[in-house]
Amino acid sequence: MKDKNLPNDYNTLSLEDLTREANKMIEELENQKNLENSIKNYQNLLKLNSIIEKKFQKDVRNINEKTKEKILKITSKKNAK
Repeated sequence: MKDKNLPNDYNTLSLEDLTREANKMIEELENQKNLENSIKNYQNLLKLNSIIEKKFQKDVRNINEKTKEKILKITSKKNAK
């Protein structure tokens, strides 16, 4: 799903901030009476979820890379002794 219809500042927010925003959207959906607005808001929530998933996957990759670098650094120090 394309996430270009959501505000650009979503790309700069942290996972925690994006999660808070998603929770706000969920609360609004739960309280809405108008089905037409609910559909639009639900679609926006799905787009936001896609952004959160992408950001989470990127963070996981970064963590894995840093962990590998640290392991290599530790093992190279150990082998140098």
